[in-house]
Formats: sequence, C-alpha cells, structure tokens
Amino acid sequence: MWPWIAGFLVIASVLCAAASAQTKPAWADPAKTLRVAFPVAETGFDPQATSDLYSNHVQRAIFDTLYVFDYLARPYKLAPSAAAAMPEIADGGRTWTIRVRPGVFFTDDPAFKGKKRELTAADFVYSWKRLIDPRMRSPFAWILERKLVGVDALIDAARTSGNFDYDAPLEGLQTIDAHTIRIKLKEPDYILRSYLSHGAMAAVAREVVEAYGDESGWVMAHPVGTGPYVLKEWRRGQRIVLEANPGYREDNFPSSGEPGDRELIAQMKGKRLPQIGRIEVAIIEESKPRLLSFNAGELDYMNGPSDLVDTVLNTENNLRPEYAQRGVTLTRATLPSLNYMYFNMEDPIVGGYSKDRIALRRAIVIGFDTPALIRTIYKGQAYPATQPIPPNLPGHDDAWNIRLDYDPAAAKALLDRFGYVDRNGDGWRDRPDGKPLLLMMASATSERDRQFDELWQRSMAALGIRIEFTHQKFPDLLKMGRVGKLQMMRIGWITNYGEGDAFAQLLYSANIGQSNYARFSLPEYDALYRKSRTLPDGAERNALYRKMSELVAAYNPWELGIYTVENTLVAPWVRGYKKHIYQEHAWKYYDVDVDIAARARTKR
Repeated sequence: MWPWIAGFLVIASVLCAAASAQTKPAWADPAKTLRVAFPVAETGFDPQATSDLYSNHVQRAIFDTLYVFDYLARPYKLAPSAAAAMPEIADGGRTWTIRVRPGVFFTDDPAFKGKKRELTAADFVYSWKRLIDPRMRSPFAWILERKLVGVDALIDAARTSGNFDYDAPLEGLQTIDAHTIRIKLKEPDYILRSYLSHGAMAAVAREVVEAYGDESGWVMAHPVGTGPYVLKEWRRGQRIVLEANPGYREDNFPSSGEPGDRELIAQMKGKRLPQIGRIEVAIIEESKPRLLSFNAGELDYMNGPSDLVDTVLNTENNLRPEYAQRGVTLTRATLPSLNYMYFNMEDPIVGGYSKDRIALRRAIVIGFDTPALIRTIYKGQAYPATQPIPPNLPGHDDAWNIRLDYDPAAAKALLDRFGYVDRNGDGWRDRPDGKPLLLMMASATSERDRQFDELWQRSMAALGIRIEFTHQKFPDLLKMGRVGKLQMMRIGWITNYGEGDAFAQLLYSANIGQSNYARFSLPEYDALYRKSRTLPDGAERNALYRKMSELVAAYNPWELGIYTVENTLVAPWVRGYKKHIYQEHAWKYYDVDVDIAARARTKR
C-alpha cells in the first residue's frame, strides 16, 4: 500500500503544480514584490501640490500624464500615454488640440459612489486649473499661469474673492468634447509639449479632491489615479507600499528599442504591464544601511551612495569582483540635475543687488572648497557645474563656463575690499556697518548632510566667516524655503521633462514662492527667460540661455554646485530594467524572477 500511496502523492503534487502554473497571473502577480529605498522622505502624493523628487516617483506610478518619455528609445523622445496621439498645433504655436485616450479608468474609490469612472478631458482641465488656483499655492503654477488666454482675469477674481471658480469658462483651457482638450496660449511656448509630461500635469479626479482635500485643497494622503499602481500603505517618512491596479488598461512591454536592448526585449516579450504585484519603498536616509540592505538582498536595485562608491567600484569605475560574481549589473549616467546652494536674495545679510552684497556672495562662492566636496563626499562621482543647465539637455554648451574657481585667497581679498573685516578683534569678520556677520545655512538631518555641514564650516572658517546650521527634515526645509524663511540652503533640482528650461526657470522672478528658492528678481533676466520660451531649440534660444548664465555669474544668487554621476546597482533577478534618466523608478516596466531571488537570498 505504501508504494501506491507515495506514487499517488507524487502524481497529485504534479497535478497541483500544473494547475498552479495554469492559474499563475499573466500580469500584476501578487507573489512578486519589488523592494527599493529612497534616501529622502516624501512629502505626499498630490501631483499639483508636491515638488520633491521622491513624492514624484510614487505619483508617477499612481497617476497618468498625457505624455511620457519612451522607455527604451535613445535619444529620449516623448510618446503618448494617456493621450491618444501627439498634440495638434496650429495658429503659429498658440493653439493646441490634444485627444485623451478613451477607455482609461480611475481606480475604484468611494468618492465615485460605486460608478466606474472614466478619465476624460475635463479631468486634465480641472487638474491644470488646480495648478493656477491661488489657494493651492502650487510649486508648479508657473507652468501655466500668465500663459493661457484669459487666465489673468480668472486668477485675479480668485484672489479677490478667496475662491477659485473651477466652472468659470477659460478661453485658454477648454474641453471640446469628452476626450478633446483645446489650449490657447497668449504667445507660442515651445516648452509646452515637454511640460505635458511633467508630473504636475497629471490628471486627478474632482470628486476625490472635493471628498478628501484639506483647507488648501491638497489631497496628500489619498491619491486616486489611473496609473499602474495604487497606494496600499503609507507611514510617513518610513514606508510606502503600492499594489498593482487591477483595473489598469492593457499595456505591454515595448517591442522595439536600441540594438543593445535585444536581450531585454526578449526577456519581457509580450508581457503585460505591470508584472510586479507589489512595490515596497523604505526610507533609508543613511548610506551604509542602504548598501547593507542591498548586499543582503533586501533591496532589488539601488542608486549606489557616492560616499561609499569605493566599496562598490574599483578605480576604473567598474564593479568590484564580489558584486560582479553575484551577477549584479551596473549602469552609470550623468543626471539631468544640478546640486547647488542658493542665497535668499531678500535676506538682509546675504541678499540684495548692491556691490557689497554681490561681493559677499562671490567671496562665499569662491571660498567654498568644491574640489574637496567632489573628492571626499562624492568620491569623484561628480564634477563642477559650469552653467545652470546640466549636460545633455537643450541649452547646455560644453564650451561655456561661468564657474568661479575655488580661490580662498581671492575670497579674503574681496571681503577685505568691501569692508567685511574683523572690527572687534574676536577673530570673525563683521559686516561693513559693524554688525556681526553670521551665515545661517539650512541642512537636513542625515549623516551625509553632516559631512556637507562640516565642509562648509571649514571653508567659511578659513575665510573668517561664522556659519551655523538650521537642521530640519528635508520636506520641512522645502516648505520654509518656498516662503523665504531660509537664508541659505543646499538643494538639488532634476528635470523629468527633458528641457534646459527646467533650470532657467529657477531664477525667473514670477516663480518666487514656487521653484525660485533664491527669490532672485532681475527684469533683464526675466525678459530673456520669457523670450526663450517663444523660440524652438536652436542657436537663437541657446544665445538667450547664455546671456542668462552671464547674469547668474554677475549677481551670484547661487553657489553653482556640481553635476552628479549616478551608479545604479541591479540585482540579477530583476528583469526589464534599463536606466532612464527621466523615469528613475519606472516600476511598471520591471519584473522579478522570484525563484532566482529566493535562491540568492537563501545563500546569504
């Protein structure tokens, strides 16, 4: 009997396995979990209210924009996402007609009262009006305000009454039918097509905002979108969990790309997206714990911390043997970003446009030891910024350099010349009027931020300048910076819409309170910036960017900072991964081989 029973059990197990294989999900497999880490905490998940990179990563998985950058195409190019086709442009670039893809639905939510809710043109119009609603205080209002025909009167009325009339007709932003948007601009804007891929231009549902919005109209904790994932769990600053959207439209992995993508495409051929059922994001601010988590198989990929790069890469920037032998792959890219330090131009000590204030800022800039920053903190994975627009973006000129080199002797001489001297013999410089010269720099709370602080302190002490630090969580610093409460702050800016405009607009005076943290206001710069938007990419627009760079060099509202190189480590069980500088966490395209992952983790 026993041999027969054993045989029966074997047959039964085979049949069960076969049945399991037949019922295994073809997409959005709940057995597949992708684990990643953010080095900085998120602020929330409202596309029109947030401005930080890490919130945006999550929002892009939940919400849809009309256009996205093609995942595999290089050079990068825009492709329709929630749009049915690329925009139709007429009237010399002033009139844009966009068709919204039919059959796209929001995830189920009580706000819809049991009805299946289709994404329509009206949702985009409503979402874009949220950008310009003064009560929202959106950090990306600049994308549309002052540009749409009739928008000024609508905004002025809202400021007078205290309420924005979302139902008031706006000639510059209309729904022609359920799936057609008409945009009318005061003047051509050649950046608009790229703006349409910006995370802030994603569609939200009015019912959701009205059901869950706070006093400012923000819906940070209850995102409801049409994207591939939904928010399942959120512990602020600690953990974010997403699950695949069961109602996500049919979407397959791209079938064409570069010649080097053949193996990637073969791995993912015909797979419906997303493949992974669950995304778990941990907030791990310190570099060492993040790397240890990756080494232990607890993270599926990670951006290698530059301060620990020598533990991962050799002197030729190749993977060390212990990583290569595990099957880890490395991708490297210069990011479309600028890590800079801004001065608050309205601050009574470092702000202003007089010669003595310019001299103070310039002395601080050339007195900061950028070579040491790159050598000791970034371990060579960065290089000095030469202009506000980073490499590989329209408007960057490899032959152009406005940077002031590190020169502490020249910095001291400049301070002496303009009266920033030690007047009371305490060893520290004072202001020309005899009052103490004290710099206050905002800084986040991680170990790496402390390293930055130490370098700034050493650099300023060498000049005889006292500097102290205001420590807060990064999201809180962003809020303080937008309202002008910080004197100086290190900050990074990265574009996800592929235009040099992303950096030129950082000093446009109309963006004060939004993206212009320096609160820089110069009519000459503003005129150049406005003109740049009306021109296509090319020599004429680049000449304007160059003039804007010259004004940055003349007034020094920034310490220009650095461009960074990002090293991404990918575990051998991850499939579908290709480094994309505009979609850093393109989760819907990824897959994991759970068997390989399980075996690898067991070995550890």
